Amino acid sequence: MKATNGTNAFFGMPLLDFSKIALPGIGGNEQVLARAQEGFEKIRTASDEMTEALRETWSSNARSATDYGMKVFELSNANAASALDFLIHLCASKSAADVFTLSAAQTRKAFETASDQNRELWTLAQKLATETGEPVRKHFSKVLHKAG
Repeated sequence: MKATNGTNAFFGMPLLDFSKIALPGIGGNEQVLARAQEGFEKIRTASDEMTEALRETWSSNARSATDYGMKVFELSNANAASALDFLIHLCASKSAADVFTLSAAQTRKAFETASDQNRELWTLAQKLATETGEPVRKHFSKVLHKAG
């Protein structure tokens, strides 16, 4: 069996002609058709608005995720530099007391730095969550308001 080039057959079988099928209650009733068309138009409009909301969300999410990732790289670089600096000072120590003093100072500095870095990352994560959800919330609220 092979498909024919005509529009009335596929794999040698005739296609149904739906234009000749009567649908009771719909054919000839302009009010029903107008309401159906109005409903389809509302659905299309809502779909367009949600698509725009998702586009805004994706764009915002990409920017915020990039900011977060760049901050992680920045903090990692700062931590590596601090660790190398500590190692250099540790190698230059002349006594056990110097090693102990340097270690205590480095531990205190590392704890304070980690606290500050975690605060920065938490702020960026909250911003990411807020900015990601805002376009969807705004557009969804708009769609529900129109539908209601």
